[in-house]
Amino acid sequence: MNLLLDPNIAYLILLGGVLLSLMAIVTPGTGLFEVGAVFCLALAGYAVYNLSFNWWALIVLLLSIVPFIYAIQKPKRELYLGISILLLVVGSVFLFAKDGWEPAVNPFVALVASGLLSVFLWIAVRKTTLAASIRPTHDRELIGSTGEAKTKVHEDGSVYVAGEMWSAKSDEHIPAGSSIRVVRREGFILVVEKDNQ
Repeated sequence: MNLLLDPNIAYLILLGGVLLSLMAIVTPGTGLFEVGAVFCLALAGYAVYNLSFNWWALIVLLLSIVPFIYAIQKPKRELYLGISILLLVVGSVFLFAKDGWEPAVNPFVALVASGLLSVFLWIAVRKTTLAASIRPTHDRELIGSTGEAKTKVHEDGSVYVAGEMWSAKSDEHIPAGSSIRVVRREGFILVVEKDNQ
């Protein structure tokens, strides 16, 4: 446990815990990020309890969550993500203190670790929020769209509509290769009719 009382090691564990916590917020439900975050933050908490630290830096570190939550709610809020990363870096670098305000973390370790963390968070969070905001193709409005029957369609069959294969059914017999029009959707099954145009 004496290894944890080295400010550089404690700083790296703290950054790991914060990174895992933020990734757990962005991608909830996996369980892996949550468990890793709890483990790292518990070790970092032990170091904070036993080492000298700045209260103001701890508050700055905790405040970094507010713009982060705002940034992940909708895409195109990069300014708030940048503010969150800046608060995170400042709070974590100055958390462990030597004499008053002077950070106990080696400047080289702080520069490299916070730089890598910043780049990773910037890319990962932006891509994750962008992917989460994209409307799934199976959720698009297909009523009225035209396509092609890939198999014969009646009680069941397959059609190609809007660049995707769909299960389909129809009130009439539709031969394979016929042009079809989507009448309605029932879950993941399209109800189609023969398109006579």
